[in-house]
Amino acid sequence: MTNPTFEHILYEVDQGRARITLNRPDKRNALSIELVEELRDALWEADDNKAVHCVIIKGQGSAFCAGYDLTAPRKRSDDPVERRRGAGIDDDAWNIERFQRSLRTLSEMHKPSIAQIHGHCLAGGTDLALYCDILICADNANIGYSALRNMGAAPNQMWLYHCGPQWTKRLLLTGDTLSGEDAAKIGLVLKSVPEELLEQEVEGLADRLSWIDPEMLSANKRIINVGMELMGAQTLQRLAAENDARAHTTKAARSVFKQIANEGLGPALRDRDAPFGDSRARVDGPELRDEQGRLKPGD
Repeated sequence: MTNPTFEHILYEVDQGRARITLNRPDKRNALSIELVEELRDALWEADDNKAVHCVIIKGQGSAFCAGYDLTAPRKRSDDPVERRRGAGIDDDAWNIERFQRSLRTLSEMHKPSIAQIHGHCLAGGTDLALYCDILICADNANIGYSALRNMGAAPNQMWLYHCGPQWTKRLLLTGDTLSGEDAAKIGLVLKSVPEELLEQEVEGLADRLSWIDPEMLSANKRIINVGMELMGAQTLQRLAAENDARAHTTKAARSVFKQIANEGLGPALRDRDAPFGDSRARVDGPELRDEQGRLKPGD
């Protein structure tokens, strides 16, 4: 059963699962406020539907989600930070929290969710994925938050609860990315599989969840999430939004948003990432690189 009322996502209920597909393939499913609010509404609809046992989140086209939409029209201002977010740090934090509040529906809803990750899962795409209960990705997926090199701080700090403080720092302080295979090694995702088997793997797990009473699924999901809340997870997410607003006041952020306004997004991203080569971190073994900064093949 497909719901025709959404513009930026596809929504269907089938065999005990709701499938929600981000449907902006021309933008590599970049997150606009309109998309995340539709996502929020679809998640609550699925949570209220007695026929749904779990939710699958995936992306249409070549990527799961390439991040937040930085090309959407924004307020005019002489200050690039204000132009991007609002009139001041409090308004900035309010707008960031508006996005995160919709994404946190994945944590707050009763039914479990699975992120089906292929292609790029970058920046805001990781914010979305890490709120899901279970993450399964393709071996060749590309996961990371390169925007943290000069655009701000991560408004979602679920990284810490998935892969611990050292790998969180290694990845977020540099903006480097991991393959899906390496992301599974550090617990950032549950597992990775060959891309051609990704849908089969996710649907197979959804089958198993569909055999469990939804109220039983809810009981077992929510006590685990309460445990994470006792470890400060929800409080940290709210503080992360304010911290991101603070990071937007840095010299680096002001400079890059001014460059985006004057030259466009593409040149700003190329300048930012040029020193980092392929932007890839490696979990096992040394990070030996060629002259272009690309990782050399491991042993």
